[in-house]
Amino acid sequence: MELQQMRYVVAVAETRNFTRAAEQCLVVQSALSHQIARLERELGARLFDRTSRRVRLTPAGEAFLPAARQALDAAERARAEVAAAAGEIRGRLAIGAIPTVTAVDLPVALRRFHLRHRAVRITLRSGASEEMIERVRQGTMDLAFLGLPLDARPKGVRGRELARGALVAVVPPGHPLADEDDVGLGDLADEPFVDFPAGSAGRVQSDEAFAAAGVRREVAFEVSTPDFMARLIRQGLGIGMLPAAFVPAFPDLPVVRLSDAPARAEHLIWSRLRPSPAAAAFLTMIGIPAEGL
Repeated sequence: MELQQMRYVVAVAETRNFTRAAEQCLVVQSALSHQIARLERELGARLFDRTSRRVRLTPAGEAFLPAARQALDAAERARAEVAAAAGEIRGRLAIGAIPTVTAVDLPVALRRFHLRHRAVRITLRSGASEEMIERVRQGTMDLAFLGLPLDARPKGVRGRELARGALVAVVPPGHPLADEDDVGLGDLADEPFVDFPAGSAGRVQSDEAFAAAGVRREVAFEVSTPDFMARLIRQGLGIGMLPAAFVPAFPDLPVVRLSDAPARAEHLIWSRLRPSPAAAAFLTMIGIPAEGL
């Protein structure tokens, strides 16, 4: 069983298409198909069901895929460790981040890192905190920036709390509360809300604060990004709750500071295992000393 064969299987599984997988792997389709067929004969099982319309993993393929990814990651990590021993940082750096991260200017940090370590292949995925904690635990993501309620601690990973801050209400232009100085959560009870999906960390911090204040509210619109939230608020469809440090991103929307505001903590997490050379270099660059890793 060869690493190249595993790479082809992963590419087909991700693209669901032999032609696109071959293009991604920079080989002709016939060569990719031949190598996968050869691997299937070696394993004694088909990895893909192929029809004229679609390609999908068989149960055997579903079982094979995680191990193939781990083998490819291990091989890449081994090459990166050898390069690091020779003084060169290379390999992959997979980062996750909530859309509202503010403790670190992530685009600036990524640019600085890229200029220092051009041999590192950087990827960034935005998502929910819970999903990214699991990805870091599984090793498919090197590190992630999270936003969590103050009493929450990510489990199964290492990390550091970066910052704490209050949430504020963001309202449509001309909203009556925009000019009020003394506003509490109870004053928002009759407002329709735009918020993140129920159960997500970005939603829990607000839900818990309203519950603690004995205030029932209606979340009429659930969205996955703050940009979409802002678009709905601009149309007067509801009000939202966002971190105070993030709302300058929407200078046209009035901000209402609350006397009993919810709060959140931003965390940076990484694997319990020793970080890859690229991940360790990034953590050191943003001020987390190597001895803390």
